[in-house]
Amino acid sequence: MSGHHDERRFTGFGEHAVEFFDGLIADNSKAYWQDNLETYRADVRAPMEALLAELEPEFATGFGTGKVFRPHRDVRFAKDKSPYKTHCGAVIERGRGGGAYYVQISADGLLVGGGCFRLATDQLTRFRTAVAGELAGTRLVRILGTLRAKGWQVEGGKLATRPRGYPADHPRTELLRHRNIYVTRRWQPDDTLHEPECHGRVREAWLAVREFNEWAADHVGPSEEPAR
Repeated sequence: MSGHHDERRFTGFGEHAVEFFDGLIADNSKAYWQDNLETYRADVRAPMEALLAELEPEFATGFGTGKVFRPHRDVRFAKDKSPYKTHCGAVIERGRGGGAYYVQISADGLLVGGGCFRLATDQLTRFRTAVAGELAGTRLVRILGTLRAKGWQVEGGKLATRPRGYPADHPRTELLRHRNIYVTRRWQPDDTLHEPECHGRVREAWLAVREFNEWAADHVGPSEEPAR
């Protein structure tokens, strides 16, 4: 069993973490989940909670709260009724959309991200106003350019054309088309995933997205719309 390590310290994800998700992809059933629950708890969930706890003092202060996402999928409106997520994710954020520090483990290895994962209508309006503005807009272009150069992917859904009310020749039309915008970095499953150095990998990545998250906090912020 890999549950003998100190529960409070992050020493890397357990040796069976990747295999656990490989198996879940092959058999996304309650039976598989119950049979492998101890592996999930010891090799995936406990290390993720420990990692988040160690990173919170540096990243949550004045920014938001940390949480590890539930493993169960919300299948009420989904075509795919498979009950379990095939990854384990954790986030520090004030509210969805206004900047986020994200980390997840899956069969594909480690993924780290930041930015505006989902924008409510009021947040989207503020995002576009900031992008259109000379100072905030050019700052975001510079931030994203720096991240791209360091190997980050800029992602997010986009409109087919520019949003209404913006000129056809706006220099930041590409950014204005975004319905949400975030950045990700990925690492294939490797030895570091299972070692204490994984903490450093996530921390360095979160430091790299800090300026983007601060931009999002300043210019987008949490949604004021009532939760549905």
